Formats: sequence, structure tokens, C-alpha cells
Amino acid sequence: MKTYVVGGAVRDELLGLPVKDHDHVVVGATPEQMVAQGFRAVGKDFPVFLHPATQEEYALARTERKTAPGYKGFVFHTAADVTLEQDLVRRDLTVNAIARAEDGTLTDPFDGQGDIARRVFRHVSDAFAEDPVRILRVARFAARYPEFTVAPETNALMRRMVDEGEVDALVPERVWQELSRGLMEQKPSRMLQVLRDCGALARIVPELDCLWGVPQPEKWHPEVDTGIHMEQVVDYAASQELELPVRFAALLHDLGKGVTPADKWPAHHGHEGLGVALVKEVCARLKVPTECRDLAVLTAREHGNVARALELRCRTVVKLFERADAFRKPARFLQLLQATECDARGRIGPSGSFADTPFPQRAHLEKALAAARAVNAGEIALGLAEQPQRIPDMVRNARVRAVQAALARGDEPDDDSVD
Repeated sequence: MKTYVVGGAVRDELLGLPVKDHDHVVVGATPEQMVAQGFRAVGKDFPVFLHPATQEEYALARTERKTAPGYKGFVFHTAADVTLEQDLVRRDLTVNAIARAEDGTLTDPFDGQGDIARRVFRHVSDAFAEDPVRILRVARFAARYPEFTVAPETNALMRRMVDEGEVDALVPERVWQELSRGLMEQKPSRMLQVLRDCGALARIVPELDCLWGVPQPEKWHPEVDTGIHMEQVVDYAASQELELPVRFAALLHDLGKGVTPADKWPAHHGHEGLGVALVKEVCARLKVPTECRDLAVLTAREHGNVARALELRCRTVVKLFERADAFRKPARFLQLLQATECDARGRIGPSGSFADTPFPQRAHLEKALAAARAVNAGEIALGLAEQPQRIPDMVRNARVRAVQAALARGDEPDDDSVD
């Protein structure tokens, strides 16, 4: 019985990065022997055990055989005579198919160390094609290690998998799991690029994939291409270490530009409203959690109004708060401001960058909301107990006056499209 550290722990050690978790492979043991040594069995599909002291995972060396489409269509075989090399060959990438023995010796039958040095993601064997989740994992790894590129032969294999419909067999929950994890890495744009290069993004989120090649006015978007803008926006969100709902909202905020008639390009008037239905469709298909879905819908609908905040009348600002449910959910409104700020700063092209451009709209609306929330709506309602129909208007009027006082201004001309 021999144990080896495998996968990400070895890879990250060789990259000089901190290691969070250790996965172990056990060769030459049976489930009964593991239990006898105090390990606790937790694996559903194949024998995986938790160490009695460290609680780290120890899996028996195994082989696998494809039996049905999708990522669940496998039969696993574990036995004491399964070798380390047989276990490693089933892994996705060469950089993840390196094992370290207890004495520090490395077993690297597929030159994972060479690919680490070359900064290349390369599949171990054609067995890669049997599991479509691996396409998503490669894309996620690209977001985590943006200096790595996908080997041409691996990209070709992933494209073939897409063409053969393997990606279509993925369940929504697993797609969301990998996409959301990729969004939380240091450079999410690399995930989008890898998925586009092999054609997977067009199958998973076609509403997003169609944005590349759609032009925007160069005056406001020096990057011009809407898809490239989307990459820059999510990368800016990642650079600010923002939460997942904000990053997801930033990713989908401009979906409406994908359905703007081409004869209207590069203008996209009304894209906010067009985007709402598309965001809802994406979230329903991928079974996106409620928190992420609601913020994404809100951001798609309101990011243009937030961007024009300095031009809005105080009454219109209060109406924005009402539509956004900001009085009950001020934290979510702050996330809307963060996502819109990412949209404003995530614009870089040959004619310049907006990354360091001031975004006073955020402080402006935060100040206005604080003033409006300070209004005692309950007290107003109590004073109008015999005229309840007047309560909504009177509360709104009080909030408008509070915003006017806080911003020290009267009502300037409004943009009619906002009401």
C-alpha cells in the first residue's frame, strides 16, 4: 500500500503557488484495508476516504470506462492491482497528472513538468473527450492561470467534442458551477476566450457568444467590440475582488446589444430593456441562484440610468430607488453601483483607457439613498391613517425633498427615457 499526492497540489507546488488542499491516491489497497486503518468512506461512485486526522481525501487508484453520453456516463474499476500510471492516464491535463510520493519523488509519465515550464494545457490522452466537463475545467484553469495557453491539439479535441454534441449533455448545475468558479478567478476573460475558441460558449451561453463582433461607438468604447468590452468588464470586476453576483451581473449587463438591429449599429438605444429578457433566459436555463439572477436582471435594466445619475432629477432618482427596491435592499443596490462602475471602467482600446476615469455616480447615488432612507415613512403613514391613498405620494415627496437637500440642488431637466 502506497500513497501519493496528486493533481492540483503537486501542480501548484511546482508553480511556486500556495497549496490549499491535498488529494491523495492510494495504490495497492482495498476498501476494507482503508476502513481498518480508520479512514471513513465517503465516495458514492468510487472508493474515496477521509483521513481520520487531516480529513483530506484519499481515493483508491482506479480506471474508468465510458458507457453513456455526458459526464456521468462512466463505470469505474478499483482494485489493489491498479497501478499509479493507470490512474494518472485517466486525468484531464498533463499538469494535473503528476504524483508525489511520500519521499518527495515525482512520477510524471506524461511530461506535466515540461508543460508547466512551457505554460501549456495539454490533454493526457483521448480519454479526455469522454467527459465534457473537462472543457469547462480547462477554461476555468485558463482564468486561474492566465499565462497558460491551450495546446492546439487539445483545442482541436475540445472543438470536436462540441461538434459531436458532448457539451449539450452537460447538466445546467454543473455548467453553472464551473462558470461561477471561473468568474471568481483572477482573469475571467481567459475562460471566455477558451470557451469561444472551441465553440463551447455558443452552445452554453449563445446570448453572450454573439456579442463578439458587435460594434459600439468608439467615443465611449475605445475597444469598439462588445465582446471584448465584456471581457474587460469582468476582468476589472475580478481586479477589484468583487463578489460573484457582481461579477455575474457585469458579465451579462450588455446582452441586449446582441439583438440590436445591425442597421442601427454602432448605436444601441434601448439595449437595457432588450437585455432583461435575455438575462432571465440565461439564468433560467443554467438554474442560476436567485441572488445572482436578481442582480443580473437589475443591472441589465438599470445600468444606463446609474451611468446617467448626475443628469437625473431628484424625483427620478427616487423612482430609480423604488424600482430597484433599494429601500429594502440597500446592499443589493450597492452591488448594482459596483457592477455599473465595472462597466464604466472596463473600457480599453487603441484610443485610450477608462480604467482610471472617475465614477462620481456611485458616491452621488449612495449619498442620495442614505438621505432618502432616513425619511421616516412610518411616521408619515401614521399621520395619514385616515387618508391611506395619499401615503405613497407623500412618502415619495418627502424622500425627494431629502435627496434635494442632501445633494444641495433643485430639480434639473430630466432625461425622459428614465421615467
